[in-house]
Amino acid sequence: MRYEKGHKETTRRHILDVASAQFRENGVAAVGLAGIMAEAGLTNGAFYTHFESKEDLVRAVLLDSLTRREEKHRANLQNSIGLEAVIRDYLSARHRDGAGSGCPTAALVAEIARHPKQTRDAFTGKISDIIALMAAQLREGTPEERRRNAVAIHGTMVGALQLARAVSDKKLSDEILENAVDAALRLAGER
Repeated sequence: MRYEKGHKETTRRHILDVASAQFRENGVAAVGLAGIMAEAGLTNGAFYTHFESKEDLVRAVLLDSLTRREEKHRANLQNSIGLEAVIRDYLSARHRDGAGSGCPTAALVAEIARHPKQTRDAFTGKISDIIALMAAQLREGTPEERRRNAVAIHGTMVGALQLARAVSDKKLSDEILENAVDAALRLAGER
């Protein structure tokens, strides 16, 4: 059976999208290839046409989803959308409650720390790029100071989102988000 041109890439994209949502929602360890392929409407055997292993898929998901976040940051810079808007959007109840479509870093960082070096290297490169884009959005300080603040802002945002998702008390969760917004804005020189 012959498929139309682009079918393989479309299928790969679909597998990436399904896996990305499942990994972010449930964690890498809790998601099996059979579940990903079933949700994608494909057979397990079709997986190996696109990926060598689950680890290859994890790496591809990270690169793809972090590249999308990087592109979003780049668009914000080009469209003069300030870091305050980015911080408020990231540390929102909507983002907290939508792990499956949210930031892959906040959803997966604890697991990624236990993955092979090749996967962590891919993650590291993308996080470095995102931090550099955040630093470019800061208006004050030397390049080194802006980078240092961008690292702290990113860490604050990711950690606060993880903590806000983990606690069972909604009021405390909201408080974590609100206070993290204030702290990140202070680091950004917006307060």
